[in-house]
Amino acid sequence: MATVLIPIPDRDFDPTEVAVSWQVLRANGHRVVFATESGTPGAADDIMVTGRGLDIWSKLPVLGAVTVVGRMLRANKDARRAYQDMLASAQYQHPSSWAEATLDGVDALLLPGGHRARGMRSYIDSDTLQRLVVEAFARGVIVAAICHGVLLAARSVDPATGRSVLYGRRTTALTWALERTAWRLSRLTRFWDPDYYRTYREKPGQPTGYMSVQSEVTRALKDSTDFCDVERGSAHWRIKTSGIARDTATDPRPAFVVDDGAYLSARWPGDTHTFAKVLSQKL
Repeated sequence: MATVLIPIPDRDFDPTEVAVSWQVLRANGHRVVFATESGTPGAADDIMVTGRGLDIWSKLPVLGAVTVVGRMLRANKDARRAYQDMLASAQYQHPSSWAEATLDGVDALLLPGGHRARGMRSYIDSDTLQRLVVEAFARGVIVAAICHGVLLAARSVDPATGRSVLYGRRTTALTWALERTAWRLSRLTRFWDPDYYRTYREKPGQPTGYMSVQSEVTRALKDSTDFCDVERGSAHWRIKTSGIARDTATDPRPAFVVDDGAYLSARWPGDTHTFAKVLSQKL
């Protein structure tokens, strides 16, 4: 039995990337432990759980419970069920704090994502977690990152080299194509909060997309070609890039995962079953 540490923010993480990973790893006999900033149980982004808040009428009484855009972008039924099961688990209810988290006895460090700025920035910007990621790479602990979790890894700079731990590695992450599509849609329907789907926004003078996950991760790499995306015309590329189809426990076709030895990465919630399964097989 291997032990996997999953650090998460106190709020606003993606429910699919955390809960489905937990579910798959547990089902394969591994032990999963959690760490939050405060050392108390965290809470996922409620919009990604319920789907409420992404439609134009979301603020209206009664009608606000009806979801259309939210239903498209939220966690699917399997992921929501996994999230509820995870919330009731002893490991989830008794996390350590980020400051107390240790890699002693840990075989893998899993970095999930989420995009809502209010909670995710503390996670991605955390010096404590960045040091933990650097230590994991130095120790040879398997590191698995998905979506904005890859951005946390990209910002983790090894003081011995002055470079990101991802420098010289192949990786994927939330692509600009996926991020831009969801942002364009949600900024119209959630017009009172148009940047809900962007964790970081460009400053004046920066081109659109400069602060996207893909762009920032790519800038941390040795070569821009080390950022991997689905090749046009490859097997199942249409469903892999649709932004709609998600993998399941029995159907990996929509997923895209990059295996770089002791480092594993994926793009978005639609890759999570396959991402966690590959990690489990490595363990």
